[in-house]
Amino acid sequence: MNASIDPPHPQAAGLRIGDTAPNFEARSTVGPVRLSDFRGNWLILFSHPADFTPVCTTEFIELAKAASEFDMRDCALMALSVDSLFAHFAWLRMIRDRFDIEVRFPIVEDPTLVIGRAFGMVAPGDNDSATVRSTYFIDPSGTIRAMTCYPANVGRSTSEMLRTLDALQAIDADGGLAPANWGPGEKLLRAPTVDLDEVYSAKDETSWFLREKGAKTK
Repeated sequence: MNASIDPPHPQAAGLRIGDTAPNFEARSTVGPVRLSDFRGNWLILFSHPADFTPVCTTEFIELAKAASEFDMRDCALMALSVDSLFAHFAWLRMIRDRFDIEVRFPIVEDPTLVIGRAFGMVAPGDNDSATVRSTYFIDPSGTIRAMTCYPANVGRSTSEMLRTLDALQAIDADGGLAPANWGPGEKLLRAPTVDLDEVYSAKDETSWFLREKGAKTK
């Protein structure tokens, strides 16, 4: 079964934050999967250049170790590459036997690049997805909330993936803005005022736009 997009989606669409993630159906290491089956929970969909490669192997080991951390946040993981299902199986067997860790989240096969092109991971003329590591943070409504793209020779940071997920969930729960280096338990920022009187009456030159959530301007 080749992967399919439902409905058909333009190639290399150049998805942006706020877009609905294209639905697809494909074979994976845990059986057939549909992206729409993950609605109601968070999902991180990420591509990897190829099985049996050094950086990808380290990524999958670390993500498998952190799988329970994502589960605690009601977030599923799903990987994707052009490699065949049986290549995925052989790679996961090697990881288990060599590093004593089982990768249980689904790895999707995309040999025709139909999913990669629908998500804009690859350009129309590309024959493989070996140049980039794309990641999509998809919320329970199916909306893309954040994206990252790393080169093939730089691995992702599992801790930063968790921090990004925590920040997205925190602003959904409490409103506000997540500042630089924000971490769980730290305060969010308030959105700046759009009232000129509040700007003029603020106690100093920054408190009308740079303030922690719950802080007053006066």
